[in-house]
Amino acid sequence: MRELLVEAVRRIAALDPEVMDITLRTLLLSSSATVLSCLLFGPLAATIHFTSFRGKGALIGLVQTLYSVPTVLIGLLVYLVLSRSGPLGGLGLLFTPQAIVAGQALLIAPVVMGLAITTLRGVGSGVSDTALGLGASRLQAALVVVQQARHAWATVVLMAFGRAVSEVGVAMMVGGNIRGHTRTLTTAISLGIGRGDNAEAVALGIMLLVVALAVTFLANVAGRLSRGT
Repeated sequence: MRELLVEAVRRIAALDPEVMDITLRTLLLSSSATVLSCLLFGPLAATIHFTSFRGKGALIGLVQTLYSVPTVLIGLLVYLVLSRSGPLGGLGLLFTPQAIVAGQALLIAPVVMGLAITTLRGVGSGVSDTALGLGASRLQAALVVVQQARHAWATVVLMAFGRAVSEVGVAMMVGGNIRGHTRTLTTAISLGIGRGDNAEAVALGIMLLVVALAVTFLANVAGRLSRGT
């Protein structure tokens, strides 16, 4: 075990091309998925928060329930949509980085929406009421609330990114784990163990752990900033 760990650390210290390539690809794909999901579902979450309608509470509850939706289920859904017999099969996106980005963006959508709604709730109605009392329109008042929650948005983004970077089902099912193309940290770790390359698997595991710890640390910092402490 000690020799295995030493070899894994040696590969990282030597900037092993395979380890670095997989790590950078993982960060790029998960970052792209996070940005895409925030752009698509962040405004939707704000719309839900600022709009009153029947069943709003049930809808928010459903979104929060989907936080822990199995990654393989999302992977299966995206696979069926992008496969040759699927509605988007003609685009040829299956087993491409774009498919992973789309799948991860869909996977983290509930996290983005749920945390965004919670963030906006945390600002309180007083801010909106004050803005309206000063003559602001409903849209302007909503923008004031969004601006007041600016520090908390970092937590939303980081938590969504953390969910994306640690998943394996979507990347495996719609990415195909193709070397130099769609292989990510999680899928590469599974492959390394399967083929007996434990040193590489451990090295990749260390990199994934570092990323996870960095996300947790930054999320805690963002949380303290949002609370003003």
